[in-house]
Amino acid sequence: MRQIWRFIAILLVTGLVCQAKAMIEPGKAAPGFRLQSLDAETITLEQFKGRWVVLEWTNPDCPFVQKHYNASNMQALQHFAASNKLIWLQINSTHPGHPEYRSASVMKAWNTQQQAKPSYGLLDPQGMVGRAYGARTTPQMVLINPVGVIVYHGAIDSIRSANPADIPKAVSYLRQAIEESLAGKAVSTTTSVPYGCSVKYASS
Repeated sequence: MRQIWRFIAILLVTGLVCQAKAMIEPGKAAPGFRLQSLDAETITLEQFKGRWVVLEWTNPDCPFVQKHYNASNMQALQHFAASNKLIWLQINSTHPGHPEYRSASVMKAWNTQQQAKPSYGLLDPQGMVGRAYGARTTPQMVLINPVGVIVYHGAIDSIRSANPADIPKAVSYLRQAIEESLAGKAVSTTTSVPYGCSVKYASS
């Protein structure tokens, strides 16, 4: 029995490693995509060439997402990005067959309630974009430079909890990456292990 549990543990660890490798690493070209916005516009990554772009994976039902939205931390980051002329793309990759799927109108209403200000809210119902980037948690953050190269990919910050009280104590990896990039400096933390709820793909 002990050998069986050891074998299962190895499989779990191997699975996590494989998932981590699937995450697009900084220094790589950001995969292009085309998605529908919450306002039924067709949005492509290509149209923002020459601009800094943030990708945020979200799910309103996730306690880790709620941590950052209910404390207005995500909204503050969105405002900071907008004030520096970055494009912020909020992506929901939840599959329509999952109980936590939210339609465009529901997502739009949630953003209004939260006073969230992404440049665009996008739906990725088939999970093609999420899988292309190796997104596996909500939240999960990506920063793309004006030539289309990923400079940061991973967690929103350094404290892996759903407790809003931890936000002021954490290193805000995304904000730090934006500040360093705009100052012409090398990003000190280019990748981190994301934390949160699993992205609800079709197989979840």
